Amino acid sequence: MKKTAIVTGSSRGIGFAIARQLGLDGYNIVMVATGPLEKNQAALDALKAEGIDCIYVQANIGNHDDRLAILRAALDAFGRVDALVNNAGVAPKVRADLLEMSEESFDRVVGINTKGNMFLTQAVAKQMIGQEPLNGRKGVIVNVSSCSAEVSSISRGEYCVSKAGVSMLTKLYADRLAGEGILVHEVRPGVIATDMTSTVQEKYDKLIRDGLFPIARWGTPQDVADAVSALCSDKFLYTTGNYIDVDGGFHIKRL
Repeated sequence: MKKTAIVTGSSRGIGFAIARQLGLDGYNIVMVATGPLEKNQAALDALKAEGIDCIYVQANIGNHDDRLAILRAALDAFGRVDALVNNAGVAPKVRADLLEMSEESFDRVVGINTKGNMFLTQAVAKQMIGQEPLNGRKGVIVNVSSCSAEVSSISRGEYCVSKAGVSMLTKLYADRLAGEGILVHEVRPGVIATDMTSTVQEKYDKLIRDGLFPIARWGTPQDVADAVSALCSDKFLYTTGNYIDVDGGFHIKRL
């Protein structure tokens, strides 16, 4: 039986690379993004052109009804869900000093990045629990968080808090679901070349030149997709609740 993966935030950037890679790995793909299908038809067509079976769902994971709609669409199209990749996330609209951060910005970022993750995972996990296992596993969940789960950025504190929350959700769900045959992992990207980082390209170009990252280059969406692919394969059946840094060695403490 062919497996199915839901990948949120997958019409572009890291999410699209993940959806494409999992599709090439043999998964059916449920592409989820907030825009209408017309806006993202080209992305869906690109997957289909590579022989990937996929559908598109317009949804905002910060919305309760939309989260349930994602699951319903996946089941209607493919009958089961074997992988959930919680990739969708937002950055603050305005980078503000921690002492100037607004409650509205905090609520928006945490509401999507953390609350949305929490309750989409809850809904999908309940579905996975009732499924017949394939290769000894009922499902796998991969959270795409960020190095910001640990690294302080005082001009976008709400983003750091939201990603630290995702890291704890990884541990909590790994603990709760291991006995159900469901594994939970986390991938922490560092500086990846995407739309989100394009506005601060000059800053990171300089940091790379100055040697902040042992692997002295920008990360690519494919770098993240390859890590997610490995975790969604059958190569990690005796690990759960762990994370992989995809950050060019940025996490290494150096003198």
